[in-house]
Amino acid sequence: MVTRRSFLQQSLTFMGAAYLDPLSAFKSNTMIGVQLYTLRNEIFKDPKAVLKQVAALGYTDVETFGYADGKWFGLPVQEFRSLLKSLSLASNSGHTFPASIFLKGGWEANFAQAAKDATALGQNYIVIPYLEPQYQNELDNYKKIAEGLNLAGKIAKEEGIQLAYHNHDFEFHQLGGDNGMNVILSNTDKKLVSIELDLYWAVKAGVNPVEFFKKNKGRVALWHVKDKDNTAEGKFTEVGNGTIDFKSIFAAAKTSGMKYFYVEQDVSAHPMASIEQSINYLRKNILK
Repeated sequence: MVTRRSFLQQSLTFMGAAYLDPLSAFKSNTMIGVQLYTLRNEIFKDPKAVLKQVAALGYTDVETFGYADGKWFGLPVQEFRSLLKSLSLASNSGHTFPASIFLKGGWEANFAQAAKDATALGQNYIVIPYLEPQYQNELDNYKKIAEGLNLAGKIAKEEGIQLAYHNHDFEFHQLGGDNGMNVILSNTDKKLVSIELDLYWAVKAGVNPVEFFKKNKGRVALWHVKDKDNTAEGKFTEVGNGTIDFKSIFAAAKTSGMKYFYVEQDVSAHPMASIEQSINYLRKNILK
């Protein structure tokens, strides 16, 4: 019989274990996502076959890219949603327009439609994934982008979805005593604009992800989980095959406010094999 005393003892034991093991929140029921850009050379040819392989590897969440004219990989919203459902896959996040849209006019209607379509697909986050090279080295561009992000964040909220900004390394480069990421963080409403931290690019820029989480507590809702190899070039490699300390990063997930994470490998000779190696590492070493 479970007495009040035994119940309290069991509760204290559980709490103690959770305290000693901060990764306890990321155990067997964790959604493991993959950014489909990793499979960009395959997925446009046969979305169903590629997604079937992704699901078979154990991924349960896919982050989209390539949205155009209300379609993903040539499939309209409801058809793509049905395909995902048939494979027991969710899509909680998707990459859409580059940040340069905010440096031009007339983007609002297209963005609102994209947010509607993303919501119809079942996504919870719509992500601004990249700023093209010709715009990266002007601090004023980041100020304009921050203004655009605030407005886009409001539009996204009205459509039932949260906006996020995804980094590369260049946002952390110094420009006139400041940097693009700091300008974006300082000039956007954290309720309207979340961050998707690409761990590889942050580390490559000399940023400690855990310290970044502490400075932006609760705001880093999405992660890109990819590794940096132990070479002078710091090339992309499979998760667990490089130098990034994922255990300490995942231990700080609560501080981050992380809701979803996505394995990604920008360059691989064998992308499907790479994401298989990455998920196996995460299951064995991080999410066990």
